[in-house]
Amino acid sequence: MAILVDTDTRILVQGITGDFGSRHAKASLDYGTQLVAGVTPGKGGQFFEHNGHKVPVFDTVAEAAAETGATVSAIFVPPPFAADAILECVDAQLALAVAITEGIPVNDMIRVKSAMCHSKTRLIGPNCPGVVTPGRGDKSHGGCRIGIAPGYIHRRGNIGVVSRSGTLTYEAVWQLTTRGYGQSTCVGIGGDPVNGTNHTDVLQMFNDDPETEAIIMIGEIGGSAEVDAARWAAENCKKPIAAFIAGATAPAGRRMGHAGAIVGGEDDTAEAKKRILRECGIAVADSPADMAAALLERMGK
Repeated sequence: MAILVDTDTRILVQGITGDFGSRHAKASLDYGTQLVAGVTPGKGGQFFEHNGHKVPVFDTVAEAAAETGATVSAIFVPPPFAADAILECVDAQLALAVAITEGIPVNDMIRVKSAMCHSKTRLIGPNCPGVVTPGRGDKSHGGCRIGIAPGYIHRRGNIGVVSRSGTLTYEAVWQLTTRGYGQSTCVGIGGDPVNGTNHTDVLQMFNDDPETEAIIMIGEIGGSAEVDAARWAAENCKKPIAAFIAGATAPAGRRMGHAGAIVGGEDDTAEAKKRILRECGIAVADSPADMAAALLERMGK
């Protein structure tokens, strides 16, 4: 098993005819992802072709889902239109929407969050690298790649990865893979202050997944999401967890990269978060170079 998506998940790409969307749609097809539809308003009836694949393009998500059975959307829509693209997934009752788009206005995301309160659609992101469940076997493809992560670094295994940072997600995955440890699913939840799925949500899913044996959690300064997740894990999760918190050298009060990475109180700092995580039984790496090593030590490897 895995979480959120598996090798049989049928996905569509909103914005598949744009430069960014088309580039990563091609990479997902090359990885073996079941990419069955694209959506670009006004371009319904066309086809997106790549290396023998002929993916139909639809005007709406509802049409694409009805015709192809897609249950997940990867959203590569420009910021002014991205909120409506997410809500289109909600209206079509997709299981999952993965919003890669960076720079969606906070007010738009507040509107989206309110509208999704009682929907069946889960949102990953926005401003995230996406989700990867690697394929089985020794091949570095054949799984489900949604978003922008480099597929070749992944290998199927038993380590779950959840992160606010895209590049640190890739670093953790590569460290694991080069040490011979694969991943069950890797989830980039994004760095915006208003997102759809948080660390605790993903830890709960990994805790319930029989294939996942251990977890790497990557966070940043700003907000309480990592602390909330650690306190939940201390009470509920029996699987080994290692963590890294970015932003230890950030000047107080300055936003660093991600819109959510700004210290708002004394418990938001990297040092405070690391202290609380350790108190909750989580192994904490002080350097991003040591994330896999910290987890393997925690696992007794």
